[in-house]
Amino acid sequence: MNDCVCNGQPGKGIRAGEEPTTPAWMAVFSLAMGVFGLLTAEYLPASLLTPMALDLGVSEALAGQAVTVTAVVALFAGLLVPGLTRSLDRRLVLLGFSGLMIASNLLVAFSSSLTVLLVMRILLGIALGGFWSMAAAVAMRLVPAALLPRALSIIFSGIAVGTVVAVPLGSYLGGQFGWRSAFFAAAAVGVVTLVFQMFTLPSLAPHRPSRLRTVLEVLRRPGIAVGMFGCVLVHTGHFALFTYIRPFLESTTGVGPQALALMLLGFGVANFAGTLFAGWLLQRSPRATLVLMPVLVGVAALALVGLPASVTGQVLLLALWGMAFGGVPVAWSNWVARSIPDQAESAGGMVVASVQSAIAAGAAAGGSVFSFSGINGVFVAAGILMLLAALLIALKVNVDLPEPGSAAAAPLHV
Repeated sequence: MNDCVCNGQPGKGIRAGEEPTTPAWMAVFSLAMGVFGLLTAEYLPASLLTPMALDLGVSEALAGQAVTVTAVVALFAGLLVPGLTRSLDRRLVLLGFSGLMIASNLLVAFSSSLTVLLVMRILLGIALGGFWSMAAAVAMRLVPAALLPRALSIIFSGIAVGTVVAVPLGSYLGGQFGWRSAFFAAAAVGVVTLVFQMFTLPSLAPHRPSRLRTVLEVLRRPGIAVGMFGCVLVHTGHFALFTYIRPFLESTTGVGPQALALMLLGFGVANFAGTLFAGWLLQRSPRATLVLMPVLVGVAALALVGLPASVTGQVLLLALWGMAFGGVPVAWSNWVARSIPDQAESAGGMVVASVQSAIAAGAAAGGSVFSFSGINGVFVAAGILMLLAALLIALKVNVDLPEPGSAAAAPLHV
């Protein structure tokens, strides 16, 4: 498969530095499938903590570290893998990531202990971090520059679809057929993705990748470090909440697996709606978008703890939370792309490191707070963190960005 794909048809391979004259939309869709598969695999433990913990004989706090280890590995993979694979065809590297995703899910499904499970999640972390760091740069080589925003929005939609599907589907399969079945299903998604990518991704000659030094140089630009710190805080608060969403719902209203799956499906649908709403809001006020979203998540988290528990009330608050966080990746992707329009790969590695470190910190800190003060303590602490993050963003983060439609306004990935 050394052929280029233009408009979904085979053609010549793409050389380094060469801009395509026609878009390879099928290849772009294959990247979106990769995003969906990786995100599904990463998020599954959040909906399966209780049965995983019971089956493996560990606490839910320890089971939650399946999220942590993936995120930690992805953090370093996002920074290091592009450079370590600098001499390889990018098509082969991307196919390798899909292969690692399949292997990780299958081996997790067969895991006999938490230790084995965590080791297998390392494979997913490598695939996740490496894929994210390269996705935007690869997209730039698949479509003409004028069509890049549309291509990136297609790839980015894999996040929204994964958010809608992953957690409720995992909860449903776990309740019906056991938690291992959800990882078998994720492996099947990976197989479909790998096959589709084999037939659609063109040969992509090695391109000069971003190096760790370049990422650090970008981070030292005025206003970038404080902005990324705000991004880290928001994602840390969210994933401290999201990792332990199932134990919270089960302990407050006692919902069963099917009701839980429906509640999480509502969260995912609201998350998808929030992605669309954020695009509209960003055109009017980038600052309001960056500040409002964590405020709404923080308020929802505190209300879930402070208000009397009822299924109806929790459904509404989960929808508010899902809608608000749906706008967070869009808003920060927009901010990073406009702030660093000249360093796509460096921005990709930096965002991967920031978000994955936040996921790891959120899951780990949530587990510590859970062990110390219970599930309510997790939601109170994370809710307060979201409000503090919103305050930092409002006071310190520069959002004086180029107007939409300019060359610097094209969104990258988160």
